[in-house]
Amino acid sequence: MVHKIGVSGSVILSDSKLFHKLFKSYLPHIEIGEFQDEESFQCFIELLGKTNKSFGLHSPLFRGQSKYDLLEKVSMNPEEAWIQLEAEVERMSRLGAEYILVHFPYFKKETSGNPAEIIEEGLKKLSALQRKYGIMIVCEPKVGFKQSPAGIQYLDRFPVETWRKYGLGLCVDIGDYILAAGEKAINYIEKWSEFVRVVHLHNIEYQGDKYIWVPVHPSHENDGHHKIKKLMDFLATECEGVFFVMEYTPHTNPSEKMVEEGVGWAIEVLEAGSVR
Repeated sequence: MVHKIGVSGSVILSDSKLFHKLFKSYLPHIEIGEFQDEESFQCFIELLGKTNKSFGLHSPLFRGQSKYDLLEKVSMNPEEAWIQLEAEVERMSRLGAEYILVHFPYFKKETSGNPAEIIEEGLKKLSALQRKYGIMIVCEPKVGFKQSPAGIQYLDRFPVETWRKYGLGLCVDIGDYILAAGEKAINYIEKWSEFVRVVHLHNIEYQGDKYIWVPVHPSHENDGHHKIKKLMDFLATECEGVFFVMEYTPHTNPSEKMVEEGVGWAIEVLEAGSVR
């Protein structure tokens, strides 16, 4: 499968009043989650049915549900988080979603347990859900509290052969990998290239000790932002059949022109890897 470019519901914070913005985009794929309520989700599915676009769920389905609790409690007990996830996997499978994306592995900070064992336990459960419902599950490693790189570092040390055994996809969030590994991000990603199924494309702007995902743009390559072209080149040429998802939030209020220029640039950069 060739690469596909898509847009994330994060660009409108999954606001049902702004769904038209997602659907007017010419990009063939939408990744979305954290709907306000069931009505909002039904509205999205109805609009989707009138298009040829594909979609993936970025778990959780509804705002306020578990996002980070599969391995340890952040906002709810892991047992409850797994029950929620199974219900979502079952539902997305019925609705024909391309994949369901989960934050995994997520560690708040360094763990006192054995990270490799903890991660493998999670992989066993995710793999069982993937088999049971016949839908691809994609794991997105994340930085933890105060940008703790622990989860991404634990994954870096995790054996590729063990991961391969469970047949799960990976999502590379360019922002998280830059926060965790800086200039070495590409070294961290390299060993996982055969498993990469989704890439979250954005850059980062810092405000005090906070950071914001902003749209990619060619000007960022030489204006003090992180340079991400080399990462994009690598992902486009070394990975196969990836959904490249434009993921940013509206906090910096980017102009439509800037967003369009960024999308055009991304398509050009990724064409070497046969985007359609």
